[in-house]
Amino acid sequence: MGIPSNFYQSKLRTAGWMSSNNADETFTGKSNQDWWPERLSLEILDQNGQKSDPLEADFDYAEAFQALDLEEVKSDIEAVLTEPQDWWPADYGHYGPFMIRMAWHSAGTYRAHDGRGGAAGARQRFAPLNSWPDNANLDKARRLLWPVKQKYGRNLSWSDLIVLAGNVAVESMGFQTYGFAGGRKDDFDTDKAVNWGPEDELETQDRFEQPGDIEKGLGASVMGLIYVNPEGPDGQPDPEASAKNIRQTFSRMAMNDKQTAALIAGGHTFGKVHGKDDPEEVLGPEPEAAPMENMGLGWQNDAAVEDGEVTTSGIEGPWTQSPINWDMGYVNNLLDYEWEPEKGPGGAWQWTPKSDELADSAPDALADGEQVTPMMLTTDVALKRDPEYREIMETFQENPMEFGIAFAKAWYKLTHRDMGPPERFLGPEVPEETMIWQDPIPDAEYELVGDEAVAHLKNEILETDITRAQLVKTAWASASTYRDSDKRGGANGARIRLEPQRSWDVNEPEQLEQVLETYERIQAEFNESRDEVQVSLADLVVLGGNAAVEAAAADAGYDIDVPFEPGRTDATAEQTDADSFDALKPEVDGFRNYVPDDISRPAEELLVDKADLLNLTPDEMTALVGGMRTIGATYGDSEYGVLTDQPAVLTNDFFVNLLSMETNWEPSVEEQVFAGYDRDTGDLKWKATRADLIFGSHSRLRSIAEVYAAADGEEKLVEDFVDAWAKVMQADRFDLT
Repeated sequence: MGIPSNFYQSKLRTAGWMSSNNADETFTGKSNQDWWPERLSLEILDQNGQKSDPLEADFDYAEAFQALDLEEVKSDIEAVLTEPQDWWPADYGHYGPFMIRMAWHSAGTYRAHDGRGGAAGARQRFAPLNSWPDNANLDKARRLLWPVKQKYGRNLSWSDLIVLAGNVAVESMGFQTYGFAGGRKDDFDTDKAVNWGPEDELETQDRFEQPGDIEKGLGASVMGLIYVNPEGPDGQPDPEASAKNIRQTFSRMAMNDKQTAALIAGGHTFGKVHGKDDPEEVLGPEPEAAPMENMGLGWQNDAAVEDGEVTTSGIEGPWTQSPINWDMGYVNNLLDYEWEPEKGPGGAWQWTPKSDELADSAPDALADGEQVTPMMLTTDVALKRDPEYREIMETFQENPMEFGIAFAKAWYKLTHRDMGPPERFLGPEVPEETMIWQDPIPDAEYELVGDEAVAHLKNEILETDITRAQLVKTAWASASTYRDSDKRGGANGARIRLEPQRSWDVNEPEQLEQVLETYERIQAEFNESRDEVQVSLADLVVLGGNAAVEAAAADAGYDIDVPFEPGRTDATAEQTDADSFDALKPEVDGFRNYVPDDISRPAEELLVDKADLLNLTPDEMTALVGGMRTIGATYGDSEYGVLTDQPAVLTNDFFVNLLSMETNWEPSVEEQVFAGYDRDTGDLKWKATRADLIFGSHSRLRSIAEVYAAADGEEKLVEDFVDAWAKVMQADRFDLT
């Protein structure tokens, strides 16, 4: 569950880590961001356009994974689990529990709020995660696996290996997992877009908007922990308060109460925690602060090598009498015995049984024949004290099979939640069942439309009363729900017509209703007139947006074809987890100039954040905003940012007029809005938001805008807009790759 609050206080500030990995930093001194901290950073978009890995540009992780003999890989991993190394002790002669913790802590960083974090990318290898107190000594788990990684090289990503090692570990100790899917890609640097919290130091908690209410979007209660403090909130053994934090943090990972209880109980069935000494006194610095001769290993502890006494958390002891076997020991111990808090040998709060029945009933991790007493964490006792969790735990105790199934499915969800739709799940161990959290989409059981039908449908759409702006906005509303972080959302499935998306304010529900009714009529007429060829509403929505873009470009004098690949299908309400999809709702959409008054961060920051989730580069973001403004695709058909006298035409007018020195911009009486006045006459010419003016005020974005605003820039804008538009429209088409 985590490392307690009495763990060593890191001298490195989180900001220091970020600075040391900041591409903007130079050897000459402070970075631009240091000098001007309020400056809008485009760093998260830069990483979308940079190749940071050493592999060939066309290297295919999925293809490489499928070439592996998975059984051979698993056999090699299992051999690692049961071959203790002199340089790092194996509790009970088995590294299995160690690998479970590693896999859990890799996948457990996922947050449903923005889809960031998770196992994909194997970002546990990089700062700050590799140096979090909660990940203490997991650097050794990855080093133990290095021979396996080295053997299979690029064919086996670290992302897949870490999760697979967790699965093999669980299976080697007698549990049948629900399955495994591979094909994850590796990152070669930290994801700079993730917001880990506002704190300046580890193990502090400045993330509570109100007592017990963790700041929106954050997945843990304490900086440097995966979820919550195992000692209890603020390091105090308060199970009831701990239960509240557990429920909140696990729900932000898209887990319900049953899944949460199953994960904690199942995970704590194995292994032990390590705290025979005080971590502050015996552990060296974390990996990012360790001396060079440590070769990337942190938390140096001579005792771990000399006598096997590992110190990690400051909490000491196993949960059960059989720590490397799947059984009901954890559930039974927790429910059948009373527990009381005490300070353990490492100085941390833990719980000991009141009854002597459990005294010396568990094997020592290292010394054969010696016995120790099981313990519990405050977060364990929380499952007993909280009424809802206790009811679930009692059900598990009465129905061990239900407990096993619940843990298997929750573990599979935990380790695969960030992989996206089912077609991305690869390998012989992928379950036949498709879970609703995978956002399933039905197969197309009909022939897809060809070029002739596509041309016919585009003409049909353009001849309706629906405006170009409405067509563009509807296509954008559907496709831009995509998140590259966890591969969720997108136009495929046409969930724009289902709740909750069709009722989101940003989608202008009344106007959207009219557009959808028109599409449904066109779809019905077309499908009824054909026998085998059919068109989905999902394809029509994208096709309508493409047709509007082509028409807008044609009126500007450019003959273009927006790429279109049919094959999207329409999901049903039964295939849609409405509550889960609410996480995809944008707080701000700068592309449509949807900027509510009560936003939590500046509109331009949220524009960049949205662009990153769409995997866009700075120039792609710029081209999309400028093009959509001239087409008039703004929220509520407002005039904000529509800096042109010929709306609905794809010109470079937005950039020309934004950068013109003939306009003087001033803050408006309207919140979040600026007014542009003619310098000569003083007349009001334009209105715009922060999501507009940033392209003239920010030096880097202005340099891009100047390319498009130049006399020879319009054609380039049209070309770049079409490329970026097609990228967003097809972002979720994993069936094409």
